[in-house]
Amino acid sequence: MSSFRAISLSLVGSAEVIGAIADESGTEELTATVPEVSALLADPSVRWVIWSAAALRPLIDAGAAVARAWEIAEVHRLRHGGWDADPALIWALHRGLDPASRPPALADDLFSALAGLPGGDEVLMTTGHLRPDALTGAWLTTPARHAAWAQAAWEVASAQRDALSDPRHLAAAHAESAAAVLCVELERDGLPIDRATMSALITAAAGPLPRDHAAELVHRAERDAPVLASVPGVGRLDLRNPAQVRQLLSLAGIDVTDTRRWTLEAHRGEHPVIAALLDWRRRERIATTYGWGWLARHVGADDRLRGAWSASDGAAGRMTAQAGLHNLPAELRPGVAAPAGSVLIRSDLGQVEPRVLAAVARDDALARATWADDLYAPVAERLGVAREVAKIAVLAAMYGQRSGAAGDALIGLEREYPVAMRHLGAAQEAGREGRSVQTYGGRRVRVAIPSPGEPAPAAAARGRFARNAVIQGSAAELFKAWAASVRVAVRPLHGRIVLCLHDELLVEVPAENADQAAAAIESTLTETARWWLRGYPVRFVADTTIVQRWSEAKPAPRA
Repeated sequence: MSSFRAISLSLVGSAEVIGAIADESGTEELTATVPEVSALLADPSVRWVIWSAAALRPLIDAGAAVARAWEIAEVHRLRHGGWDADPALIWALHRGLDPASRPPALADDLFSALAGLPGGDEVLMTTGHLRPDALTGAWLTTPARHAAWAQAAWEVASAQRDALSDPRHLAAAHAESAAAVLCVELERDGLPIDRATMSALITAAAGPLPRDHAAELVHRAERDAPVLASVPGVGRLDLRNPAQVRQLLSLAGIDVTDTRRWTLEAHRGEHPVIAALLDWRRRERIATTYGWGWLARHVGADDRLRGAWSASDGAAGRMTAQAGLHNLPAELRPGVAAPAGSVLIRSDLGQVEPRVLAAVARDDALARATWADDLYAPVAERLGVAREVAKIAVLAAMYGQRSGAAGDALIGLEREYPVAMRHLGAAQEAGREGRSVQTYGGRRVRVAIPSPGEPAPAAAARGRFARNAVIQGSAAELFKAWAASVRVAVRPLHGRIVLCLHDELLVEVPAENADQAAAAIESTLTETARWWLRGYPVRFVADTTIVQRWSEAKPAPRA
């Protein structure tokens, strides 16, 4: 077992680091060089406690690799749910203080903000709360102050660890902490972009780079023209105004309640305006969200797309990213390409949510189905229905839908896989009642509390959310555990993860190490599933492809 030690560090200039280390024996002040501290953080025999991985950003940017971590903020989110996880709140809850009484963040008026703060190296206010200037890092200017900050971190983390008596929850805390460090590395490294190809794709959708605002308006009118021309005599309408779009459709004899894509798709073929409008929306999205402004703001001079990453959202715990990294349109994927001498390895978990359902519910019959490459085939055979019907039924079960083509098959699921269906049903009932639910790794997923006189659909919506959250959240935990293991496995091959997209990893690696890295990614999934499942026989599969461009990856296994 690795030792458990808290660390607090500050980079002074570009070469010197000051800080401190704390554990059960006390604190040790530290003054060292960047390489010395990097070697310290890379020690796999120590699990380093940090308030937030972001605090290590300067050292990670300098090339430090944190082998093992315990990130207090992510463990707090795991245990308590929600997003708020600043050190002041966590400390207040740990010490039994009223969180509402913690001091406010530092004001713009520095002299006013510092009034009432303790002097010297005291990290606590007289009220017992953490001093606010420690939270910003402004106070952390000496090794002695770092020692006080590290000691507070060690105290909180030790209490967090002691509270996680379930081995699954402890393993999740480790994986969530590793994911937090990975997020800092993802933002540092960025996603490789072929600027010439990306520029050509944007030009095709949005028009050439406008010289000025007038030229931008011309391109906008050119995108609008095919839609307006499809309804003769319509005149000038603003396609960015849903009410005016409905007016346009009405003139074409199409009556809709809204202008969402799936609503329009239902009317495809009734009039040329629908196809024109859907194509306009695709091009408009690129022009306004992934156009020339996006390219200039987020793709650096080194041709890397960078955005901030979070290890978990405030709901079921999925990783999130900014700068369009999680929503890049498929038609722009040819612009994501490995630089010369490198390749991309894309690995995507197949049918992950039903496999997770088998694992977290401990449904032996469904677990046996996971050993097939296509899980839905044995399920369909057992239910006596077509494969597509079985797929719809399983997905509907996880999302709480009971109507439509899979209605009869759902009855079959309840008969043939009662353990899994009871697991989902219990989560749904908790959600309807406004009770929090818990993922496999122990994440608390908060559900809205019922309000007096609320309409019946509100309770039903809560139930569906909770029913899916216990599976989606557990799948996110497995994915992050896998990503954390891949991060370590590809490092000796000079590989690095450059994108985590829901259930998909994108790894950049030198071309000569591609086959070895792909094999490591595959074997890492098997190993991760083994310890994550604690021996329960559920099989997880991934589609792994070595490509030069993201768009070259073959389609993932059938969902």
